[in-house]
Amino acid sequence: MRVLAFALIFCSFPVLIFAQAFPEIHCKHFFYGYPTGTPSTNDLIIRDVYALSSNDYTKFADWVAYRLDRETVSGESKTERKWKADPWLDDEETLEPDDFKNVSDLRMDRGHQAPLASFKGTEYAADTNFLSNITPQKSDLNQGAWVRLENKERDLALSYGEIYVITGPLYEKEMPKLPNADEVHVIPSGYWKIILIKTGNALNSISVASFIFDQESKRGDELIDHLATIDEIERRSGLDFLRELPDAIEEQIESKDFREWAVEHLRQ
Repeated sequence: MRVLAFALIFCSFPVLIFAQAFPEIHCKHFFYGYPTGTPSTNDLIIRDVYALSSNDYTKFADWVAYRLDRETVSGESKTERKWKADPWLDDEETLEPDDFKNVSDLRMDRGHQAPLASFKGTEYAADTNFLSNITPQKSDLNQGAWVRLENKERDLALSYGEIYVITGPLYEKEMPKLPNADEVHVIPSGYWKIILIKTGNALNSISVASFIFDQESKRGDELIDHLATIDEIERRSGLDFLRELPDAIEEQIESKDFREWAVEHLRQ
């Protein structure tokens, strides 16, 4: 029995040490923890206006997280679109502006993940133009439901004083390549976005609006028609969110689509 007991302790000891060994990273953009599930080769970049996890293979961020408040979304800072390779990434880890030449041939735009217009109250709005925060996004989506949702985010930040957003790509079908890119890259086939608002002091006082958009979404699509649960986004993206919440509360929030709240607050 002593040998068996020793073997059980010896075998289980490393599990106790290393299970769920996520680094503690404190960042104003994270809402109950940062998303996990990305490749170990990803680069974590934290800036004043957003944080992101850049994927070396796809050349795009697997997730971008940002916090908005009344001050952030209000102001007179310039919001010019001057595209630049991310200076914090090696050349082989990111695309350059020339790679996006003729992106319109694919009926695509340079689509911001953290939106430029949401940071005109800061001096760092131009950081959203780094290509680590950009993906090739179909024009009908980028200029349609996507920009309308960004406008709603700013309205919510003004109404509630503070909101958190996490957004990122999906890779569920093959997409054409950028015609001028000379690096390996993978264009997303869709996108997800999660808007999170703390509405009280209790841990479960959280309102959520989460969405999934296909690249082929129509310009006039209703936002409500793209509502999804966080559970579905986790399943399709392979990521895990809100892991610092107690399990019961996390499960409750992630399994709900908050449709009534979304209809009331995101009506077009």
